Amino acid sequence: MAKMHSRKKGRSGSKKPHRGVPSWVRYKPAEVEKLIVKLAKAGNSPSMIGMTLRDSYGIPDTKDIAKKKINQILKENKAEKKLPEDILALVKKDIKLVKHLDMHKKDQTVWRGLNLTESKINKLARYYKREGVLAADWKFDRKSAKMLIE
Repeated sequence: MAKMHSRKKGRSGSKKPHRGVPSWVRYKPAEVEKLIVKLAKAGNSPSMIGMTLRDSYGIPDTKDIAKKKINQILKENKAEKKLPEDILALVKKDIKLVKHLDMHKKDQTVWRGLNLTESKINKLARYYKREGVLAADWKFDRKSAKMLIE
């Protein structure tokens, strides 16, 4: 798939092999779910939870063990965030670029980056509204976004 705002053709990557539960994993599906909920209540994002499970607990893939993805487990236990993680990262980037523009008003490269970031936010918002993850009346606003992040 092509990158969104460039003339490049994208990047191909390897696929993760799914061979079932490895022999060294000693956790049961219920234990994995409890760990995920505990880490989410500590304020970690789903990707951070996955890395913690991999690095600290030796769980390579929650989908193989618990038969569910991390976001699915968080949704079932009502521990999910208001905004999806990818939109949240783009909103943080947008706020950082606006802060930079306050000091350097003539930085044209950042103006373009801000425009592209806002386009990505709006495109993701359309997708999440269609999927029912975001409310139909959700709209990106920098002032309210700053309060969401802080």
